[in-house]
Amino acid sequence: MATSDQLLVVIDPVARHCDGESVRIAKDVLSAGATAKVCLPEGPEEFARALERRGARRPVVVGDDHALLRTVSLLHRRRELAATGLSLVPVGGGLSLARSLGVPTGAVAAARAVLDGVERRMDLLVDDSDGVVLGTLRIPSVPLVPLQRDGAADGREASPVGPWLRVRQSLARTLAARPARPAHRPGPGSSRLRVEVDGITLVDLDRPVEGVCVTPGDPGVAEVEVRPVSVGAEAAPLSASGRRVTVSGAHFRYQADSVVSGPVRTRTWVVCEGAWGLTLPVAGGAAGP
Repeated sequence: MATSDQLLVVIDPVARHCDGESVRIAKDVLSAGATAKVCLPEGPEEFARALERRGARRPVVVGDDHALLRTVSLLHRRRELAATGLSLVPVGGGLSLARSLGVPTGAVAAARAVLDGVERRMDLLVDDSDGVVLGTLRIPSVPLVPLQRDGAADGREASPVGPWLRVRQSLARTLAARPARPAHRPGPGSSRLRVEVDGITLVDLDRPVEGVCVTPGDPGVAEVEVRPVSVGAEAAPLSASGRRVTVSGAHFRYQADSVVSGPVRTRTWVVCEGAWGLTLPVAGGAAGP
């Protein structure tokens, strides 16, 4: 047993509706190997209350990436994350974060890892609004915008009635047999951002960028890559590593793991080394299905 044999198994409602069979298998394996209290919260408030009342039990989340993010965020805000080892049985549609962290995605293998695995301490990115990032942080360029059609370039809707409707229907039939053309054009300008790593400017507002990516690096360090806008030949990415990353400039949105936030004018993320623990299979151990 990795830590405590007293488990609090919190089953996310999305997992129950998405894949009830995998949920049943996970419950059976966990209950056979440990003393497990199973909670079936119906929403975020019940989910939070179940974690709050866990006592000495080790929390096991059965759910997707969003359920894991919700759990880490709750424990971080309560300042209980460092002292609470987490386990995850991934069930649901969005499991890319779970895979990247090394959690088996089969119900049996993941449940066995909960029972027989070991806790691995991981870094956490924490921003100045107390938000957390477990994996990758992305700041995309200005999104593509739909082309205006039917004379609506000024933002007003064209009239849908009268002979125009027949003309559009005929045109649609004519174009149906033709190869489709992109329905988007580049947005009005590129992102102009200042990116600083440990107080040193990696790129400034005078150089437009296509995107920024922040990923976990060595313990206590984040890897930052900035892709400048290409003019002629493809521009080489700019990279740096450090503990503190600040992005500022025009209003921008950012994607932390799978959650999009913003817009904001400035945001700072700091690497918290070994801030949380996740139970993973023992290296070289049999964690197969």
